[in-house]
Amino acid sequence: MIFADASGSGLEQSRTRILEVAEKHFRRIGYHKTSVADIASELGMSRANVYRFFPSRTAINSSVCGVVVKEVAEIALAIARTDAPASKKLVDLLTAIHRHSTRILVEDRPMHELLVAAMDGSWATINAHNEQILAILKALVREGQQTGEFKVDDADEAAQGIITAFLPFFHPILVEQRVQEAGATAVSLDAQIRFIMKALGKSDPRAAAHPSD
Repeated sequence: MIFADASGSGLEQSRTRILEVAEKHFRRIGYHKTSVADIASELGMSRANVYRFFPSRTAINSSVCGVVVKEVAEIALAIARTDAPASKKLVDLLTAIHRHSTRILVEDRPMHELLVAAMDGSWATINAHNEQILAILKALVREGQQTGEFKVDDADEAAQGIITAFLPFFHPILVEQRVQEAGATAVSLDAQIRFIMKALGKSDPRAAAHPSD
């Protein structure tokens, strides 16, 4: 049972525990089949007490979604902070985002369905995540400009173009469609990354783009 004290740390611990239980239920039976009563019951608390920490069921859904996309952001940041050339980091980042989206679809279908709902509903959590990824891409393009790897005038515009061009490889609905195409996915990923690198002015996009390795 959760007994939250009045301190900020106590409240945060309670919120974290509620999210852990919600995530477990979501992964097992799906977010749409999980009720607040299910979460409260496992925690030994009332539904009203759950609502002390989350104003609505939607807030719980959004927070669990935040846990999932945080994994992607951490992967992207880790790649962006390496000492590799900007072009290689961009290729690695795009490949990692695609592989994460595919893994969620194949291995964690309930979370995939949650991400689909988040994208369709334009949840604040997913919008904030997309802005974070866009910011990382902008920084990488600027880095590539400074080193002479990328020959573009506007880094912000180029980063937005990368997002648009790569949408079929990370949007959950479009990824699902591509996976259903079976063997064509890896080849298409490689070709799309080469296209993006060429659009950025990379003289030999093949030198950096080897996502299928």
